[in-house]
Amino acid sequence: MRPAGSDEAPVGARRPVSARIRLLPALLCCCAVAAAVGLVLPVLQERLTAGDAGWPTEASWLGRLLGDLTEAQFYAVAPAGLGMLVLAVGAHLAARRGLRLRGFDISYGSGLLPWVVAAALGGLLLSHALWWWTRTGSWQPTFVPFVSVPPAVVLVYGAGWRVAPTAAVLGGVLSTPLALAAVNLVCVPLGLPNVVGNVTGMWSSALVAFALCRRLPWMVPPAPPEGGGPEGPRQRVSWLPRRMLADFTEAQFYGNEWASLGMLAGLLLAWAADPAAPVYGSGLLPALLSAQLFTAALGCWWHADRWRRHGWYPTFVPVVSLAPAAVLTYGDGWAVILGGAVIGALLGPPLARAIIVRLPADFHPFIGSVASMTVTTLVGIGIMGIPDAAGLL
Repeated sequence: MRPAGSDEAPVGARRPVSARIRLLPALLCCCAVAAAVGLVLPVLQERLTAGDAGWPTEASWLGRLLGDLTEAQFYAVAPAGLGMLVLAVGAHLAARRGLRLRGFDISYGSGLLPWVVAAALGGLLLSHALWWWTRTGSWQPTFVPFVSVPPAVVLVYGAGWRVAPTAAVLGGVLSTPLALAAVNLVCVPLGLPNVVGNVTGMWSSALVAFALCRRLPWMVPPAPPEGGGPEGPRQRVSWLPRRMLADFTEAQFYGNEWASLGMLAGLLLAWAADPAAPVYGSGLLPALLSAQLFTAALGCWWHADRWRRHGWYPTFVPVVSLAPAAVLTYGDGWAVILGGAVIGALLGPPLARAIIVRLPADFHPFIGSVASMTVTTLVGIGIMGIPDAAGLL
């Protein structure tokens, strides 16, 4: 009998042709696009000049709030968040009408997108209301509730005017201060990437929040699904580019390629108007985006058979953790971009899956994903630090 969560086929069973073989041409095309992004965008960036784009900036409260919508991807610009939300709503409406062009069913086919967004925005607003003062001198992780406890609670406990506000309050009261403590008391003194503190705040607050929900009489969970619905017994060649795109918005619990395209379109618009706007003014957007594309392509390709077997697999984990953290830590070299992509794609998703299958049924699987982000980033940054210290990066 196979253990729960095992990826091994039963003894004597005939293995199907690996999806890695069938999807190899698609992988090469996706990697070519990722390489082109890393080669072409820096050339264009040199020709672009900074300017006033006319939308809310990081200096304003509204700009910081809207920037927080894509802080999980390290973009932190208003147009990216707005583009993501607009096309996420479009994908939700398309799914309700059963349109074939809806892409991967948003929010795992739950139909809960309006409640997911409402709870996430409520938690984000509360986070800013309670912890705005921490951002007066430096960056702080006020975005954390938008991609952690509030949407996760809704996906476990369902729709409702009691569930969504409860989820928002739990996120604003628990997630942000724990992330603040992890970033400022651990990451900053030790010189660790801030993402380690961000995701530590997410999984630690989620453990507390879901334990508290068990004691709240109005929080009665339905049978929660594990991840998304089945993708089918066989992936077409188009599955790989679509899936790698969808992974860009898994952090927001959307997992839809249209939402991701809206986010990326807004990101490139903000970058074209002001190259210093995205990625905290580092100028590293071309390398960071290239690293994320390589990571998503390699992760989805390498774990395609596990996607088919389990119906959902956490390949997005390194896309929003190790890949961007490596670029921000070690720079825009190709060794950094490709090294972070390979390490993240191989390590992050299986570790997340191993944690997810051991969680209680009423604890959302995202806990395993963000816990894996903590470990994957620490291990990956440590491994890449060895050649960096030797002057090889």
